Amino acid sequence: MSSAENPEQAVLDTLAALGVDYELIEIDAEYADTAAFCEKYDYPLEKSANAIVIASKRGAKQYSACLALATMRVDVNKTVRKLMGVKRVSFASAEDMAELTGMRVGGVTPFALPTEIPLYVDARVMALDWIIVGSGGRDSKLKLSPEALRKLPNLQVIDGLAFEFPPREPVDKEGD
Repeated sequence: MSSAENPEQAVLDTLAALGVDYELIEIDAEYADTAAFCEKYDYPLEKSANAIVIASKRGAKQYSACLALATMRVDVNKTVRKLMGVKRVSFASAEDMAELTGMRVGGVTPFALPTEIPLYVDARVMALDWIIVGSGGRDSKLKLSPEALRKLPNLQVIDGLAFEFPPREPVDKEGD
């Protein structure tokens, strides 16, 4: 069965093949998005990492995956663009990401990605004792040591891949 058919199993198989210790946290898929997960299941946002897929916008399509703390924003337009060696990039569409990885938004993880996709990880992720990442699906998360990422062949740890940003203020819909 391919990862597109069962991405969660592909992730678990990858973790087993790499000899990675992890905790599988079963969740309600309604809470798969990081902020909702952390609030509902009482995990710190500062120990959660988001995986995103970036696509080039011109010429032959190129992709990369980035992993940064949930409290940070990946520097897509400068750092990632330079790392990919392209002029313009954007977040991959949900459809492209699903076709490429077999995973859906809220479940994307660095484990079981196609090995030809470079994986850029912000150095601050690696400084933690444990992190929460997606599991390949929306109904669970993985808790593991960031050192497990070092077992991935396409990993590059990047200083300054992401930057801090102020929290967004809630929008007052009634005032409009």
